[in-house]
Formats: sequence, structure tokens, C-alpha cells
Amino acid sequence: MIRYVLAAILIGISVVGFFMFTDPLYKQIEELNMQATAYNEALDNSKALENERDKLTAKYNTISPENLLKIKKLLPDNIDNIRLILEIEQVALPYGMVLRDVRYDTLKKNTSTTGDAAITQGSTGSGDQFKDYGSWDLEFSTTGTYNNFINFMKDLESNLRIVDISSIRFSSGSDIRNVLALPGPEVYKFDFKIKTYWLKN
Repeated sequence: MIRYVLAAILIGISVVGFFMFTDPLYKQIEELNMQATAYNEALDNSKALENERDKLTAKYNTISPENLLKIKKLLPDNIDNIRLILEIEQVALPYGMVLRDVRYDTLKKNTSTTGDAAITQGSTGSGDQFKDYGSWDLEFSTTGTYNNFINFMKDLESNLRIVDISSIRFSSGSDIRNVLALPGPEVYKFDFKIKTYWLKN
């Protein structure tokens, strides 16, 4: 009888010990194993990302500095609006076409005037935050002959910076001719709306 009682006590102690010590310790070991598995997966992913980064870095390093400059000019990593305006002015300059009434549409508007150009500055359109790239609308007007306009368009088209022409309006008349006092072929006024792009970081 005493043996049965002792056996029952030992069994009871074993059950209590299991629930009080062994089971929590077992659960803790399981949690640690799960954490170790998660860390190992994260480490594997990290190594895979490092390998991919190294491959991309190796490809990037094969690009010559000249081509890198061209790529950055083609699709810059910021709006760089002032540089674009200056580039367009340089394209128009050989044809005597001066940029006037330069402006760009934005959500936040701060207008400043420099010479003949009134510039409106701020952020990009509301739909761009969901894309990997941003777009930027620019408007300006200029005057010149039709032939100079055609040559200007060709040069603008061959310029490295990506530019989409949204619309062009032109007008002619003796008033423009008289104001500018230009003899020879008829002078037109051209109103441009263009769109350019920039790559987000």
C-alpha cells in the first residue's frame, strides 16, 4: 500500500514538475527555435540582397563616366527645373528665339520674376507620388520665323533630356513684327506646353 502511495506521489510530483518546469521550458525552446529559423531566413535574404547588390554594382561600374552623365541628363534624379530652362534657352539661342513667360504648374505656387520670364515654382502633380518617376509641366512662349521654329524643334527633339511636347499654339500679325522691328520673313509667336520627367530615389 505504501508503495502505491509513494508511486502516486512520485507521479504527481512528475506531473507537477512537467507543467511547472518542463512544459514552459519546452515552449521556450520552441520559441527560440522559431526565432532562430526566422533569423536564418533573414540572414539568407540579406546574403541574397548583398549578392544582387554586388551584381548591380559591378554592372554600374562597367558604365563609362561619359555615359553616366548622359543617363543622368536623360532622366535626372531630381526635377532640376532651372537647368532644363537654361538648356532650352541654349537650344533656342542660335535661332534668336528668346524664352518669355516661363511658368510651370504646381500644387504649391511661389511666383518670382526674372527679366522677361515669370516663373512659378513648387511641387509636382498629385498623381506622381504613386510612381517611380515624377513628371513636370513647363510652359513658355517665344517668337521667331517658321524656319527657325522647325530647326528649334529638331534640336529640342535631339536633346538628351526627355521632353514631351503637350501642345503648341502660334499666332502671327504685324503687331509682333512691329514690336520686334524684325525685317524679312514673317515672325510668329509660339506658346509651348511641355512635360519632362525625373527619377525618384
